[in-house]
Amino acid sequence: MTLRRRRSLSIALATTLAGGTLAGALLTAPAASADAWRDKEFWLKDSGVTNAWQVSKGAGVKVAIIDSGIDGSHPDLNGVVVGGTDVSGAGAPNGQKSIGAKTEHGTLVASMLAGRGHTTPTASPSASASAPPPVPPSTPPAGGPDGIVGVAPEAQILSVSTWLGSPNPGGKSDQEQIPDAVRWAVDNGAKVINISLGSTSPDWPQSWDAAFLYAEQKDVVIVAAAGNRVGGNIQVGAPATIPGVLTVAGLDGEGRASVDSSSQGISIGVAAPAEKLVGAMPGAGYAEWAGTSGAAPIVSGVAALIRSKWPEMSANQVINRIVSTAKDAGAPGKDPLYGYGILNAEAALKDDVPAAASNPLGSIADWIRVHRRGDFSEPSQAPVASPTSAAPTLADPTVPVAKTPASMDDALPAAVVLGFGGLFLALIVGAAIQLRRVSKRPGPVVEEAETGVMETVDPPGKK
Repeated sequence: MTLRRRRSLSIALATTLAGGTLAGALLTAPAASADAWRDKEFWLKDSGVTNAWQVSKGAGVKVAIIDSGIDGSHPDLNGVVVGGTDVSGAGAPNGQKSIGAKTEHGTLVASMLAGRGHTTPTASPSASASAPPPVPPSTPPAGGPDGIVGVAPEAQILSVSTWLGSPNPGGKSDQEQIPDAVRWAVDNGAKVINISLGSTSPDWPQSWDAAFLYAEQKDVVIVAAAGNRVGGNIQVGAPATIPGVLTVAGLDGEGRASVDSSSQGISIGVAAPAEKLVGAMPGAGYAEWAGTSGAAPIVSGVAALIRSKWPEMSANQVINRIVSTAKDAGAPGKDPLYGYGILNAEAALKDDVPAAASNPLGSIADWIRVHRRGDFSEPSQAPVASPTSAAPTLADPTVPVAKTPASMDDALPAAVVLGFGGLFLALIVGAAIQLRRVSKRPGPVVEEAETGVMETVDPPGKK
């Protein structure tokens, strides 16, 4: 979701919510006629999700959503949020307090990923006109034909609340919250992590390396939003630039790369709908919105469907299955607008996909080994205290510094150097004079470059 205010990290990394804009008129829309919202979920059919449900609906898979907190009391999320935490210092211990600059962001993302909808209570036809209307249940039954249904409606959600986009009253910086959130998600059983957050910088703090490496070594799929041009993200920013992360670009209503609700970059893996989206709002409401923040949970949901169908399939193979079954778009092959192509959930669940030797989107372990010159052969089992930035692995570059003139005690080495320099110069001058004398003498010997035969050349004028 596009932010109008951004914070800068100490390394000039501005972490922001990566969605689009909310339709202002819908922010206060009542929850009545919720079934009309279900009809607006065009991506369920267009992206092949409804046909993919013939194979899997995500049962048994936990997906962590690192975001602004999730309102688990929303009718469409009843029973969906099974755990959570707060890493900001300003949220609720269970991660279900909506915080940050865009408090609704996390609930929107969660509903698109794993919403179950609900059933709206209706009055009995035989009820007397004079009888009082039935009292609706305080907690509507989970699931139903009304409201928002997510891509993986049987998956479970872990809510990890972060405070982003404005000064955090909890005191923890963006740089500290993200690695803490990733580690907590991995340690609490998440098989997929959704990060609908972005930045205006392709670089990330070195303090993030170990957390993303930890997730990679623990076989967790991480899906991240590419960011939006309308929010200042012309190029993909971190964490969507981290090797091994499945980065999601956005499509417009015509299935083309969105001008406003997407960005571009070589790290993009796949593209999914990012305009005219709908989702649940905190407090039982709904809203229309746009951005790669909404495209990411569509892809995360497909990853959950795959991990439910094939629990033993590695994260690398899950990602490979998603990108290799995508429909090619734009320039042939992988390109910076669509990645490997447009998401095809049905193909991802039904096609025969050869196993890949590695993650087609790279490996953070390999990147660390090359660029940080680190060797993390084993994952760290417990997070260390979160510094604002990790100590650099490489030495700081050195700059020549002027030195004070040498004292008399230091003059001898300099005199020796100057003496040898003068002797060398004299030798060169002497050699030059000798060569000049030799050039006037007859009978030089020339070597044939091609044959190596030596021959004598008569001096000029000799008969």
